[in-house]
Amino acid sequence: MSEVKTVQEDVVPESDQAAPAAVTVEQPVSPPAAAGKTARATAKKEPVKATKATKPVKGKPAATPKAVAAPAKVNLNDTPHPAPKPPLKTKDYEQTLAKLQIELVKLQEWIKFKKLKVVVLFEGRDAAGKGGTIKRITESLSPRVTRVAALPAPTDREQTQWYFQRYVQHLPAGGEMVLFDRSWYNRAGVERVMGFCTEDEYREFLRTCPEFERMLVRSGVILIKYWFSVSNEEQERRFQKRIFHPEKHWKLSPMDLESRARWVEYSKAKDAMFAHTDIKQAPWYVVDGDDKKRARLNVITHLLNMIDYEDLTPQPIVLPPRQDEGGYVRPPITDQTFIPEVY
Repeated sequence: MSEVKTVQEDVVPESDQAAPAAVTVEQPVSPPAAAGKTARATAKKEPVKATKATKPVKGKPAATPKAVAAPAKVNLNDTPHPAPKPPLKTKDYEQTLAKLQIELVKLQEWIKFKKLKVVVLFEGRDAAGKGGTIKRITESLSPRVTRVAALPAPTDREQTQWYFQRYVQHLPAGGEMVLFDRSWYNRAGVERVMGFCTEDEYREFLRTCPEFERMLVRSGVILIKYWFSVSNEEQERRFQKRIFHPEKHWKLSPMDLESRARWVEYSKAKDAMFAHTDIKQAPWYVVDGDDKKRARLNVITHLLNMIDYEDLTPQPIVLPPRQDEGGYVRPPITDQTFIPEVY
């Protein structure tokens, strides 16, 4: 499979940008009219050399140096988004998704065959599309190979443990893949913003997390981290949809509403988290979640490209003939209780 390369661009804050250097232009100075022969002789012996930028053109006055425009101010809080693409047709989306899910099955067989240990983290804002993407990934996979870890709030006992301890027990063994629907990054996000952890605990997490992940990678774990980004307007639309759709009420929790009210604080927490944990051994991969269909297809494609796998599809299976009943008589069907046939 082809390798996926990410390009990270460093944005220099306005305060750190170099100020434009002042431009000085030397103008040729003509001797005063009242000067004597000595001044004229000196001017002839040592003529003033005009630079290329200031050399006057015959018949035209010397050009006045242009003022250097001040650098435009950049709002670092505004994230540039590419032009929106046309809506993806449902038919095209489903056809592409079906092909990708077949490749996921091949990847699953390769993970079993090679005894790989794969951990995929799904983080991001509420209603950014993490759960829907996880469902599409696991839809065609075996729950014995691919597991989803969505941990509830820690118990009183777990709060006294080493912070990463409750997550370690969910890590995969050889031949397994675990998808974390939110992970140990809760401490850098919701716990930080909502005040569920102390300042010392937060600082300790930022110091420990990179080393913890490097340790996982050194032990042979394939660690992939996705951050789902969603715009303010799209999150608002999805929250409103959850309010008025009964089958989606469970997706809207008090924490989701609080995250909506503290949008800026979550943004600051995310930026600080990236600054400490976007490491070479386990970088963050950002997903544009405004278009759910495209986000799902892009994540699955990227996941497939992150692991080199081969097609281990077995040869066509031939079913053996059914065993002969040998005079066995089954009990009457009326002795069994069937569910009512409503439909």
